[in-house]
Amino acid sequence: MSIKKIQSIIAGSPTKVGSIDVQELLPYEQGFYDPFLVFHHGIAKADPNIPTHIQGVGPHPHRGFSAISFIYKGGVHHQDSRGNNHIVYEGGTQWIHAGMGIIHSERVPANIFEHGGVQELLQVWVNTPAAHKMDQPHYYPATKADTPTITTEDGLVEILVPAGELEGKKGIIPTFTPVNTFMVNIKAGGKYTFHIPAKHQSLVYVLNGRVVYNNETTINKKHMALLEKQGNEFTIEALENSALFIGSGEPLNEPIYAHGPFVMNNQTEILQAFKDYQMGKMGVLIEEAN
Repeated sequence: MSIKKIQSIIAGSPTKVGSIDVQELLPYEQGFYDPFLVFHHGIAKADPNIPTHIQGVGPHPHRGFSAISFIYKGGVHHQDSRGNNHIVYEGGTQWIHAGMGIIHSERVPANIFEHGGVQELLQVWVNTPAAHKMDQPHYYPATKADTPTITTEDGLVEILVPAGELEGKKGIIPTFTPVNTFMVNIKAGGKYTFHIPAKHQSLVYVLNGRVVYNNETTINKKHMALLEKQGNEFTIEALENSALFIGSGEPLNEPIYAHGPFVMNNQTEILQAFKDYQMGKMGVLIEEAN
């Protein structure tokens, strides 16, 4: 075993998506972090004076990648042009293989105030290989109860594995290429050593709290460590109660041409995506009030 070192630590920049306050970490100055395209940390406090079915993010299209929501607080009400209408709450995941095209919305659930009134999530885009960009779309919801979980003997570390594999626990969501996604909660003093394939691009993002990486580097909340490919293990220790996300995946090493909600391999494919969307080939979403 050898240690994965930190390549850089980034803080991103604030932006707004619908009614959600977002910290955008990826893409970053060097571009995309193949296979990860976009990484947003969103927090939205539900407004009791506005109908919940118009809070959040309204209908919008995607093509050519997977759009994933990892829910840390509250919940997300997903509806799409393929007929899916589903809510996932804290600890759950909503994974959309957009394929040739899908229109979806991500709203605040009607019972959000029963779940704390705050929606906190990560929205992560993972690139799809060229050979599968025009597949039929698929929607995979997973509750916390559905998700394979690792808990340390001392009870200080809980790791959810929506996709990929960790210590023999295999995620239930299929991926086109090897991708690991781990939702991690560590109480102060908790410690865990992760094993990640050396050829993976890997990242560690701290949503809340503060952790130490390999006993030497502190990562503060809303900061992301991008890791070097060399090495295959690292240790995380929590200085205070912390929530973090760890992602890794094999780079596709294919051309990336992105514009707005579409990620393809060249400009012609992007122009075709816009045309197909305008012609209704990605379907129609008429939202139902929640």
